[in-house]
Amino acid sequence: MSSNANLSTPQNGPQIKAARTRGASHIDFKSATTGVAAKAMRNELNKMIASIEDPNVRKAFDAEMSSFFNLFNRYLTEKAKGEKLVWDKIKAPAPEQVTPYAQLREASDPSILNKLAVLKLNGGLGTTMGCTGPKSVIEVREGMTFLDLSVRQIEHLNSTHNVNVPFILMNSFNTDDDTARVIQKYANHNVEILTFNQSRYPRVNKESLLPCPRSATGDKSLWYPPGHGDLFDAMNNSGLLDRLIAAGKEYLFVSNVDNLGAVVDLNIYQHMIDTQAEFLSEVTDKTKADVKGGTLIDYEGTIRLLEIAQVPSEHVEDFKSVKKFKIFNTNNLWLNLRAIKRVLENEELDLEIIINNKQTDSGEAVIQLETAVGAAIKHFRGAKGVNVPRSRFLPVKSCSDLLLITSDLYSLEHGKLVMNPGRMFNQTPVVKLGDTFKKVAQFQKRFKSIPTMIELDHLTVQGDVVFGRNIHLRGTVIIVANEGNKIEIPEGSVLENKLISGNLAIIDH
Repeated sequence: MSSNANLSTPQNGPQIKAARTRGASHIDFKSATTGVAAKAMRNELNKMIASIEDPNVRKAFDAEMSSFFNLFNRYLTEKAKGEKLVWDKIKAPAPEQVTPYAQLREASDPSILNKLAVLKLNGGLGTTMGCTGPKSVIEVREGMTFLDLSVRQIEHLNSTHNVNVPFILMNSFNTDDDTARVIQKYANHNVEILTFNQSRYPRVNKESLLPCPRSATGDKSLWYPPGHGDLFDAMNNSGLLDRLIAAGKEYLFVSNVDNLGAVVDLNIYQHMIDTQAEFLSEVTDKTKADVKGGTLIDYEGTIRLLEIAQVPSEHVEDFKSVKKFKIFNTNNLWLNLRAIKRVLENEELDLEIIINNKQTDSGEAVIQLETAVGAAIKHFRGAKGVNVPRSRFLPVKSCSDLLLITSDLYSLEHGKLVMNPGRMFNQTPVVKLGDTFKKVAQFQKRFKSIPTMIELDHLTVQGDVVFGRNIHLRGTVIIVANEGNKIEIPEGSVLENKLISGNLAIIDH
C-alpha cells in the first residue's frame, strides 16, 4: 500500500528586524546591507505567495518559503559576521563519543523492530551516470533497481520477524512523479510504503541576492531541493512526523537510497535503545578514496559533523589527512522521533549552511543554500557515532561503483549485498574508470560481461577500452589507451599485475 503526505502545515512568516548599527563603520555597512537584502528577498517571496489562488497550496508554499527565508537570513547574518569554526578547537572525537561496532552487544529481541521506520533519501536524479529520472530506478544488480532491493530488504525483515516496519521515501520535486508511478508495482508486497516531498527552494542570483524565479510555478530549473538537512522540516510540514509517532513508532533509520550497504542492523538499533542516544551516526574507517567525506569531530566538548565545505582553504589538507581524521560519515543515521519533535518545537535546529555555487543554462551565477542531515547531531542528547564495517557503506555514485557491486565480489540475499566469502580482504578493490565509462550506456557497451574481480586490488582504465567476455582481473591492473588508440581486451584474458598501453602492449610490473 502506498500513500503520499501533503505539505499543508502553516508556519508564521518571519518578521524582518531593522539592523542595529553598532561598532566600526564596515560592520555598520555590512549590517545595513544585510537588512536591505533580507527585506528585498522577503518582498519577492511575498509577491510569489500572494499570486497563488488556491488557499491550501498557498499555505503550504508560505510554510516552505518561511523555512527558506530563515535559511537565507542566517546566510546573510553569518556572511556579515564572518563566523567560522576555530580550527584549533577542532579535535578528533573522544573514545566515548564513537563506539566500535565489535563492542555492541548482540540484540536478542527482534520485536523492537515494531517501533522502527526506515527512510531512504530519494531526491537525486541519475544525470551524473547519464540516466533520466530518479537515481533509485537505475538497474544495479540482476535487473533490479535500488528501490527493488530496498523494498525486498524490508519485506524480508517484516516476514522473518513478523513485524511491521514501514518504508518511507523522501522525494524531491524532481523525483516525486516518477517514483509514484514506480512504487505502484509494490502494492501486493508485505511492506507499507509512504512518500513525502522535501522542500523546493528558489535559486538565488549571486550578485543581486534576489530569487531567480519570479513566480511559484514555471521553470523548474530555477528551483532546487535544499539538501537532506531539510528532512526535519519536511517531515514536520508534511505531517509525517506526527503520523509516525501516533502509530507508535519511536525510531527512524535514515540512509541514502544509493547506499546498498545500509540495511537495518539490530545490534546498532539495540545500542541506541540501551544508551538512550537520541541520534546515532554511522562512521567507517577512512581510506584515501574518502578524504573529502565529512567526519565527526569534538568541538568544545560537543560531537559535531565537519564537512569539507566548512574547512578554511589553508586547512583542507589537514582535513583530508587519514592520520588526524580517521573516520568519515556514511550518512546512515538512527534518530529518535520524539527528540526530532522536541528540537523542532523548541526551534533549536541550526544546521551549518553549505553554499553550493552553480550556473544556470543561460550562464547566470547562482547560489543554492543547502544543509546536511548529519549536522543535526549537535542538537540531540547523548548523540554519538558507531564505527561500522565498510560493508555498510556501498554507495553507487559512479560507474566505477557500479562495476564493483555488479561483479562476483558480491552475491544477493533478500535484497542485501553479501561479500563473496572467497574474497581474501575485507576492503573492496579501488576502481577508477575514465570518462569513456562515465555514463551507464557507455559502461554497458564497453563491458561485454562483467570481469571476475575477486582477486583484484586496483583497476584504472583510461581512454577507448573495450572488455571482451570472461575476463579475469587480479592484483593491480592499469589500462591506458592514448588518444587515437583503441584497446580491446580479448575474450578469456587473464590480467594479473599488468600495465597495458597503446595497442595492447602488455607489461609486467
